[in-house]
Amino acid sequence: TKLQAGVQMATRTTALNELEYSELVTRLRAVADEIGAEPEVPDMIEVMAEARILHRFVAGHDAQLGVNLAANGAPWAMSTLIGALENAGFDVRPDGRFAMPDKESTGGGVLFTLSTNVTLGADTTSRLTLLLDVPCVAPARDGFGRMVDTARGLTQRLDATIVDDFDQPLVDEALDEIKSQVGEFYQEMDAADIPAGSTRALRLFS
Repeated sequence: TKLQAGVQMATRTTALNELEYSELVTRLRAVADEIGAEPEVPDMIEVMAEARILHRFVAGHDAQLGVNLAANGAPWAMSTLIGALENAGFDVRPDGRFAMPDKESTGGGVLFTLSTNVTLGADTTSRLTLLLDVPCVAPARDGFGRMVDTARGLTQRLDATIVDDFDQPLVDEALDEIKSQVGEFYQEMDAADIPAGSTRALRLFS
């Protein structure tokens, strides 16, 4: 009979360090002593090197893409804005953010989110931000394309313009270029055996 133990080697914020790995080894040896077994433990130097490499990959692919909607006229009243966003398919979160559910996902996945860029209780806002967590959404879900489609629909409903973070209008050509870059990003993740939206990607980019 064999027992296996695992440890997460990297996240968005950090890599596994020597202290954490030593604590794991100590606990493994304690369990092994209780059951009369001898643990096979990978060399710490090798594990630390692999953890750093993995974290560098995660840090280099921690991509979040956003598009903004700027009101063309007066700021939107939150009371009417919430209804418009719900009609567009968004779910309201307790923290005031909105999430577009992936209805084809069995695990309650999210395609992208939306922020009103104001604090809870504010009466109006003149800017919305739609945000895609790129490594956490599978290419087949077309998260960026659906986010842009949703933004375009809201421009009509809310009398708004799609802009970048510097308030410059994002024309169709620019959005198409970004979508092409997203495709290249997904290819890099596939090549690293960490497909976007996979269980491994969701664990690493947590």
